[in-house]
Amino acid sequence: MIPLDDRGLLLGDGLFETLLALDGELVWAEAHLDRLAAGCVTLGLPTPDPMEAARQMRTALASAGLQRGRAAVRLTLTAGSGGRGLDRPGTPTPRMFAVAAPAPAPAGPARLVVSEVRRNEGSPASRLKTLAYLDNVLARAEARAAGADEALMLNNRGEAASATAANVFWMREGRLYTPALACGVLAGIARAHVIAFAAGQGLETVEVRASLDEVLQAEAMVLSNSLIGLRPVARLGDRAFTGRDLAAQLQGALAQS
Repeated sequence: MIPLDDRGLLLGDGLFETLLALDGELVWAEAHLDRLAAGCVTLGLPTPDPMEAARQMRTALASAGLQRGRAAVRLTLTAGSGGRGLDRPGTPTPRMFAVAAPAPAPAGPARLVVSEVRRNEGSPASRLKTLAYLDNVLARAEARAAGADEALMLNNRGEAASATAANVFWMREGRLYTPALACGVLAGIARAHVIAFAAGQGLETVEVRASLDEVLQAEAMVLSNSLIGLRPVARLGDRAFTGRDLAAQLQGALAQS
């Protein structure tokens, strides 16, 4: 049970990672735990024991009966209890837990709208998976209300940043582009694999500050994250894309471990 004075519950003070499990095996677990540890350094929290984190995630899979097929495993780390208002106790004692749920692969290409909700590129939280995800929740709700699957979020400068739960890539004139981390972008695990794989194929990935108009000039667009892998984008607002060929071209990135 989570006590009522937990700082993650009250203030969003904490981090999380969502991993794909295939037939009970955690995919890219080391990279996810490394990112969690780096986030703890940024937030000033003690780093969790990676072996205990892995044990909890495997236990979550077993408890949910999800040792076959695709599953999503969420590992949550809160700053623990204590402190009044914004101030943490002198020595935080983080609280960690894991849950698992089925994660069927997405069906077909995604339809996107441009969200009115902006990412704050000046905040360290924009580059972390913190528990304060309300902007993403609101942007996703906006997309669903418009009949879309996802939303492209811009930052306060009007630059493309990310989808609500995925990084974005687009192809234009033979070059692959993705928003720079400075745009308020999470350093996605799948994103890093895509960039490395593309480089190995002789395809340069340019990390850019791009306006919405520049993105709309792309010939193809894909989303990436650890759960969905690579998902083609069929449409961004009124602009149609042919993202299947790009997704197929980059699919080998998902096999890299």
